[in-house]
Amino acid sequence: MGEFVRLEVEDGIGTIRLDRPKMNALNAQVQEEIRAAALEASERSDVKAVIVYGGEKVFAAGADIKEMVAMSYTDMVDRSGPLQTSITAVARIPKPVIAAITGYALGGGCELALACDFRVVADDAKLGQPEINLGIIPGAGGTQRLTRLVGPARSKEIIFSGRHLDAKEALEIGLADKVVPAADVYETAKEWARRYVDGPTYAIRAAKEAIDRGLEVDLETGLEIERMAFAGLFGTEDREIGMTAFVERAKPQFKGK
Repeated sequence: MGEFVRLEVEDGIGTIRLDRPKMNALNAQVQEEIRAAALEASERSDVKAVIVYGGEKVFAAGADIKEMVAMSYTDMVDRSGPLQTSITAVARIPKPVIAAITGYALGGGCELALACDFRVVADDAKLGQPEINLGIIPGAGGTQRLTRLVGPARSKEIIFSGRHLDAKEALEIGLADKVVPAADVYETAKEWARRYVDGPTYAIRAAKEAIDRGLEVDLETGLEIERMAFAGLFGTEDREIGMTAFVERAKPQFKGK
């Protein structure tokens, strides 16, 4: 458990909780604590789904600009890699990951949300990549993950302008998956995560990896990734349980094995 980021586990759901007042600014320490929490969530067998949550007031308002302002080119050469990989550690969690977004998800906060599989957004939240207003560009995946999610033209407009998007627009373009009142964000994310707790762990893992890795390659290679993952699941107990239950018209009781 870090000073500002902790993993809380209850009933199969792991919550990566950001808690750095006032705005959950992602300084170097927070970045490394996010990485540690993501790795722990990946490794723990009692965690079947993950929520990333910044609290009732704010998800994460971005990187710690006070920390960055005095950094030189060589300083950022050294820091940019760990910055990216700390967010990528969330994207590589081999389980469903849901961002529960309240308040602001801007800059690095938006990039953290983009690393999740799904985004539950408060109806009064603001999202965006305002780095252009600082004379820089997103550096933790924003130019890549946002583009893959909403398309190149929309991504360029959002990044070039640096503007904030409200929840309604985020939902319309696919940046948000569900919009609810702010008070309901975390519980809605938990309800979503519960769908996966009793599911076939390795099938869900294989599906996520096939989709994510497939986006990185050509169609033929993606189909081969899918084929190998599909065939590999015939070595799991859950495949046998699921198919037997189907034949017997029963509800499968998966073991996560």
